[in-house]
Amino acid sequence: MDGVRIIDAMKATSSTPRARALAAGLREVREAHGVGLRQLARILGFAPQVLSLWEKGLRLPSVADVALILGFFKVRGEKQKHFLELARTARDPDWVSTGSPEIPEPLSGLLECERAATSVTNWALGIIPGLLQTADYARALLSNSNLTVAQADARLAVRLGRQKILTRPEPIRLSVVLYEAAFREPVGDEDIMSDQYDHLLAMSRLPNVSLRILPSGQGYHPGLLGSFLLYDYEDLPPIAFLENYSGSVFLSEREHISAYRQLAKMVSGNALSEEASRELIAEVTRQPEA
Repeated sequence: MDGVRIIDAMKATSSTPRARALAAGLREVREAHGVGLRQLARILGFAPQVLSLWEKGLRLPSVADVALILGFFKVRGEKQKHFLELARTARDPDWVSTGSPEIPEPLSGLLECERAATSVTNWALGIIPGLLQTADYARALLSNSNLTVAQADARLAVRLGRQKILTRPEPIRLSVVLYEAAFREPVGDEDIMSDQYDHLLAMSRLPNVSLRILPSGQGYHPGLLGSFLLYDYEDLPPIAFLENYSGSVFLSEREHISAYRQLAKMVSGNALSEEASRELIAEVTRQPEA
């Protein structure tokens, strides 16, 4: 029986967004209970290397195996339903999810995308990207998002936690093209914006961060249809992430990735250089109050 379980568990996965969300969720549940990977594998009769592949999103567990893990940790209710739905649909290439007042459902997928990525490409149309926001700027955004204080605090903690991928020992490479109108849009008071501009300047000088501004007033281009992020990996297929007010979309099919790469190349080709972008940010910080 154990041999059959190992064979089934070793079926390859395309590392879809849902598969990565499932992998991250299973790992988080185990770590939250203070149980080691080998310990759990021994208790449930899995090969440790198989459980490790599941938690990395490189192989897919069966729905029954996911149910067994959830049962061991007494995961019930909506969280159990969420994990089982991910397990049933893990091979689907794309993922459209409706938002909610709580932490959005696909957040574990987004965190896993960023945790494992080697590089992130971000076209930011409406606001300064979350990976480059100060705590006060992010809090000002969240306070105007119809959230309770508890919900806003929870999202703020997650957003600030995400930023560690830029300064960890082996940081990701982040390439941002920021629309000038978003860069200039006031969020909060003047002190918040002043600190945010200073933070952008500091982050733009990191060797793994490229920040360029696309001037507004150039007429229509496809980038005006919405922001997006592209995640690239050393050994896994790339993923595109799109977010709007009421939902999020993860895309992994080749034609979608190709389309967003072309769009990223287009907006990058029209953006200011890194040095000119820093000069523009510094100029704005020096502007006298009206």
